[in-house]
Amino acid sequence: MRIGLDMMGGDFAPVEAVKGVKLFLENVASDAHLVLIGDEQVLLPLLTDAGLDQSRYSVVHSSQVIGMNEHPTRALKEKQHSSIAIGFHLLQNKKINAFISAGNTGAMMVGTFYSIKTIEGILRPTISTILPRQDGTYGLLLDVGINADCKPENLVQFAILGSLYSKHILKVDSPKVGLLNVGEEEGKGNLLAQATYPLLKENDLVDFVGNIEGRDLFTRKADVVVCDGFTGNVVLKLAESFHGIANSRNIKDDYFDKFDFERYGGTPVLGVSEPVIIGHGISEGPAFKNMIQLAQQMIESKLLEKIKESFVVVK
Repeated sequence: MRIGLDMMGGDFAPVEAVKGVKLFLENVASDAHLVLIGDEQVLLPLLTDAGLDQSRYSVVHSSQVIGMNEHPTRALKEKQHSSIAIGFHLLQNKKINAFISAGNTGAMMVGTFYSIKTIEGILRPTISTILPRQDGTYGLLLDVGINADCKPENLVQFAILGSLYSKHILKVDSPKVGLLNVGEEEGKGNLLAQATYPLLKENDLVDFVGNIEGRDLFTRKADVVVCDGFTGNVVLKLAESFHGIANSRNIKDDYFDKFDFERYGGTPVLGVSEPVIIGHGISEGPAFKNMIQLAQQMIESKLLEKIKESFVVVK
């Protein structure tokens, strides 16, 4: 397998990206070949200093970088030689099997939608976040940002995608699905929640357990929790603050440490035909390593093939 990594994307790239490559190559058993996309003049000295096995990676030169604050569509159009644009070109032409970047999130989403196809039958791709649970296990919340306004059919598809990701990547045998709502009873919530509930209840591809309230997110009441991207992003940013608050108050707690995004790296765009993983802009070495490892898991588990099979049934 060949995994492409944008070495120029992120606030601390390429130094931290190189550290992530080193951590992956030295600590993860893998036959993956890494395709490192970036400015050769900057990258090669860093890679040489890292003392990496040169047979495990190759470098593809990019002469441009899309800045974190640039307009996504305009930047991709005007910067065809940027690391993100080249990454999507390689992915589209099957030169790599997955693409990872901690760069401009908007550019990554635009590149995903215009370079590779959505899996047939899927209305909208989605992104998720891990939910650290108090018993040491992990749940999944989606959507967390790219679909602020949703229809009931979207949430049903998010539930299917989340269930497959939970089963094949998080290794949950029979994922339970919950609908994030303001009460447990059927009929609660806004129009979206009320219309989504019966669709989830009737769908044979998910194990729907009903409404989930905010206080249930970090328990085992559901393994996959679905909501619109507006609500999910608010929850995500709130959860991310837990680790920072604990650190600022000198609270040392293993559970709060699990809210450190570095543990998980990035999030995949679920519903598109090739593995694309988007990282946090302030990613450091461990996050880059974890993103590469996640790409490897997605490829080895044949997750996208399983998603395609499920949505043939849905149509």
